[in-house]
Amino acid sequence: MRSRETSEIIRRFNQAFQEHNPALLEDLVAPDCVMESIQPAPEGTRYEGYDVNLAFWQGMAADRVNHFEVEDTFVMGDRANIRWRFHFGDGGSIRGVSLIRVHNGRIVEALAYAKTPGQSAPLPE
Repeated sequence: MRSRETSEIIRRFNQAFQEHNPALLEDLVAPDCVMESIQPAPEGTRYEGYDVNLAFWQGMAADRVNHFEVEDTFVMGDRANIRWRFHFGDGGSIRGVSLIRVHNGRIVEALAYAKTPGQSAPLPE
């Protein structure tokens, strides 16, 4: 049953970004939600609480220049992994993943990670 509830919350979450409809996010965020954004790398920025997370996500959803493309979603119990590509208005993009946890029908944790340009890690010989 928990996977079904989580799937519905994530479906609505993704829908808000794909339709550029910030209002869809209002009842999806928990009062004690914790989110870590992808920037600045490598740690990102930590946001805590309903108001700041709602404002962050609503700003992204309202943006009609840049947009998210959901590549894959995987739900197991109260957790979801969303693999995405973020497209910039200039034609560039980055790929990433958000690890989300849902509790009592609301998002309580969202940790985002992205592939960004930069120096690659040294490989063993």
